[in-house]
Amino acid sequence: MNFLQSLAQQFAVKPIDWEELEEALIRADFGVPMTMRIIKTLQEREAWSLLGIGDVIKAVREETARILPPDPAPIHRAEGKPTVILIVGVNGTGKTTSTAKLAHYLMHVGNCRGSVSAPNSFGVHRNALQQDRHRVMLAAADTFRAAAIEQLGVWAKRLGAEMLSGQYGADPAALCYDAYQSASKNKIDFLLCDTAGRQHTKTNLMAELQKMKRTLSKFDSDAPHETLLVVDATTGSNALSQAREFQSAIGLSGLIVTKLDGSGKGGIVVAIQDELKIPTRFVGTGEKLDDFAPFDASEFIANML
Repeated sequence: MNFLQSLAQQFAVKPIDWEELEEALIRADFGVPMTMRIIKTLQEREAWSLLGIGDVIKAVREETARILPPDPAPIHRAEGKPTVILIVGVNGTGKTTSTAKLAHYLMHVGNCRGSVSAPNSFGVHRNALQQDRHRVMLAAADTFRAAAIEQLGVWAKRLGAEMLSGQYGADPAALCYDAYQSASKNKIDFLLCDTAGRQHTKTNLMAELQKMKRTLSKFDSDAPHETLLVVDATTGSNALSQAREFQSAIGLSGLIVTKLDGSGKGGIVVAIQDELKIPTRFVGTGEKLDDFAPFDASEFIANML
C-alpha cells in the first residue's frame, strides 16, 4: 500500500484532523517545511471545513510536483577523457551494490537503443544516457574493508568490467589517482570510484573524501564530474541528515536512493530536494541488476504517491 492509499484509508470515514494529517505527512518523511505548506494551503481555502481526503491527496501531489524536477538530469560524457563518478555514503546503504548496478546500467544501456527496460515500479525513468554502450572501470577506493574490495571484484567479474584495486589500508586518494591514469590510458568512458562507507559526523573521514576530489581534479578540473550520495529510503529523516553533511563537506550532484520498493513512504526524496536542492538521479527498486534506473518524478508521483 502506498502512502496516499494509506492516508485515504485513514480518513475515509471521518473528517480531516489537522494534527493527524501533520503527523502522517511527517511520518512519511516529507519533512516539516513541506508538511506545513500543504496544511497551510488547505486551511487557507474558504471552505476548508468541507475538505475531503481527495483535496488532501491533490494538494500533496501538486506540492510534490512543484518541488521535484520534471526530468532526471542525464549523466553527461566528458569529451575525450574518462567521466569520473564518485560514489559516497554511510555504511549499510548498499553503496557497493549500487556502484555495480550503475556500472551495469552504463554498460548495457546501448543494447536498448537509448532506453532501459524499467521494472514495474515507481520513480523509474525509461530514458537512458546520451549515447550507446560504454566502457566502464571500477575503482575499489574502499580500502579500509577487505571484504569491500573482494565484493567489488566479484561484481566486476560478473559484469565484465575492468577494475583497479590496491592493498588493504592503502591511501584511497592515491588509488583514485592510479585509476584515473589507467582509465585515461585505456580509453575508458566512465570511471566509478566506490568509496568507504563513513559516518557523516566523522570530520576526518569527510576530509578524506575532500582529498580524493582534489586528487582527481589534478587531471581534470571538472572531476569528479558526478558525486552521488547513496541513501536508504527506509531510514527517513536520517537520510536528510546525511545529505546535509555530505553536501556541506564535498558537494553533491545527486542521490542514488535504494530500497525505494520497500518503503511505503519515500517522502525523503522530496524532503532532500526541497531543503538542499539535491535531485534524485537513480533509484534501486529490488535485488536484481536491472532493478535500477534513472528517477522519474511523474512516475514517482503517480505510483509511489
